[in-house]
Amino acid sequence: MDFPEIWVSFAKIGARPSSASLTTTERERDRVPTKLIMKHKQSAAKIEVTKNGPYLVSGDLPLSEQWIATNAGGESLDYREGKKYPAKKQYALCRCGQSSNKPFCDSTHAKIQFDGTETASHQPYIKHSKRIEGPTMVLTDQENLCASARFCDPKGKIWNLVKQTDDPEARRLAEYEAAHCPSGRLVVWDRATGKPIEPKFKPSLGLIEDTDKKVGGPIWVRGGIPVVSAGGKTYEIRNRLTLCRCGRSDNKPFCDGAHAA
Repeated sequence: MDFPEIWVSFAKIGARPSSASLTTTERERDRVPTKLIMKHKQSAAKIEVTKNGPYLVSGDLPLSEQWIATNAGGESLDYREGKKYPAKKQYALCRCGQSSNKPFCDSTHAKIQFDGTETASHQPYIKHSKRIEGPTMVLTDQENLCASARFCDPKGKIWNLVKQTDDPEARRLAEYEAAHCPSGRLVVWDRATGKPIEPKFKPSLGLIEDTDKKVGGPIWVRGGIPVVSAGGKTYEIRNRLTLCRCGRSDNKPFCDGAHAA
């Protein structure tokens, strides 16, 4: 039985308009800021953080809404895919949180003098994470990466579950909850092999929408896509991470849950 079946009800996800229903004006607004994209022509999949500006995405990366489905008690159960955006070789995603054409940039960052100064560390995840030991698993946790998706809370919380992983059900729940942490704050490791237990992702981007909090969440970066700072230095490449798109994170460019505060 799959983990989500433990609970009964999922949230109903509201439909969004398809690209076919957009007006000509709306399609025009969907265009990537031309000057920015011409300066950053790249063929390989990557995300470039621009100075006080948007994320420049290249490499034909799929983009879709990812809604957090919850039960009646507000517990996060799974992700439900929402609107899929038309494929583009390159596009610019809003980073300041004030665009009138979200998720795309419309150059509002320049009008409001957005301060997008990057403050995140370039050191590896493992150097900043805490270890919680369990009988068959180890949990590592880098708290300042929390994206407030709350998959770690049900069934007693993952920090307690990992200590009970000699029980197959507790181990399964810990693995499920860690895998649904979009930011990679939480990672479970198999004690026998010493290797992380990671979900398999194709390179893609998700726009997390929080149905319980009724707010837009971060950009979910999946499948080992490089994120390059405005200074040209690549952050640690990870299977999953989240980028701030509300403009308020204290750990830019990464999400720290400020959107849900």
